[in-house]
Amino acid sequence: MYEYELHQYRSADLLRRADHQRLVREALRARRTARRKATHGTSGTEPHTHDSRYRRFTRAA
Repeated sequence: MYEYELHQYRSADLLRRADHQRLVREALRARRTARRKATHGTSGTEPHTHDSRYRRFTRAA
């Protein structure tokens, strides 16, 4: 009986941890989407389409 109770306790603990981790992931995802919407919606301009590392022309020697 003791082993069965330990199994039940461990199973319930694992379920609680999984629910907590899922909730944290959802909160982070929601925060990230809200941040993206806030930054893209307020600027009014298109974000840069090219990275400064990639230049249009090669540098002269």
